[in-house]
Amino acid sequence: MKAIGFTACHPADHPEALLDLDIPAPADPAGHDMLVEVRAMSVNPVDTKRRRAEAPADGPRILGFDAAGVVRAVGPLCTLFQPGDEVFYAGVVNRPGSNAELQLVDERIVGRKPRSLSFAEAAAMPLTSITAWEGLHDRLGIHEGAGAGEALLLIGGAGGVGSMVIQIARQRTALTIVATASRPETAQWCRDLGAHHIVGHREDIAAQLKAIGVKPRYVFSTNTTARNWEQIVASVAPQGAVLLIESTAPIDARQLSPKSVSLHWELMFTRPIFGTHDMIEQHHLLDAVSEMVDHGRIRTTMTRNLGHATAARLREAHALVESGTMIGKVVLEGL
Repeated sequence: MKAIGFTACHPADHPEALLDLDIPAPADPAGHDMLVEVRAMSVNPVDTKRRRAEAPADGPRILGFDAAGVVRAVGPLCTLFQPGDEVFYAGVVNRPGSNAELQLVDERIVGRKPRSLSFAEAAAMPLTSITAWEGLHDRLGIHEGAGAGEALLLIGGAGGVGSMVIQIARQRTALTIVATASRPETAQWCRDLGAHHIVGHREDIAAQLKAIGVKPRYVFSTNTTARNWEQIVASVAPQGAVLLIESTAPIDARQLSPKSVSLHWELMFTRPIFGTHDMIEQHHLLDAVSEMVDHGRIRTTMTRNLGHATAARLREAHALVESGTMIGKVVLEGL
């Protein structure tokens, strides 16, 4: 089958950073696995980080952690889907990814594709939706309908994850949402998605929050955590909570102790990597996201569709993500 992969670590603009390949198709699905024909895929920072830093030891590696497609076969333990169903999902980092014609994926981390979206529009959403949902509800413990009179500071509002945090928090909680943005176009994107206030993350965040009269109980940091750490510590309310999805440099969690602030990490791959007893919650939450889309409550975050996937176009998508200027998500159609 056709696939796109890499055999050595190179910059995104290197002609061999990603290669067009012909590899064996996956085996027939076993257990809870399904065989999915990938119709569209999107690119996330995790794709670019692994391409840059994790050289394969035994043959080409196939990346891709977002997909939408059609079920072609199901394993003997599958009960949620059947051949012909349209699905979307985010896969897992320790298995071959969605940059291929066919992919095996556990049905317990798969959701029904929104009927109102194309495959490309749907492929933009799974990984970021799971990260936002788990971060808000499972890690920070903000229950549906909760948060009245409280605020959430979102670092990186216009990126893929930030775009879904704004939408899910606005639709499922009563929080006041303050998003950071650095350009007029990213600020407007955040407002359009539902953010109540915008502050500049290249300026004094704590001072801007004080000026608008907001002391956030919660902070959700999607990027540049180390650079903004002092501002996060200064901004969060006493007895609040901070959630991180990355930190490219060390941070000093001890700085949170005077305020008795809790620190949380979110990695949406944790449930499938460890096969946790509740990994089916990713199926449930993706179905809930799909329903919200079909009822017009949230929207796709696809902003760029580069057409049918080739190695050259996927390298272009990686470069866009690495630029740090992306609004929303970049998507490619299936091979």
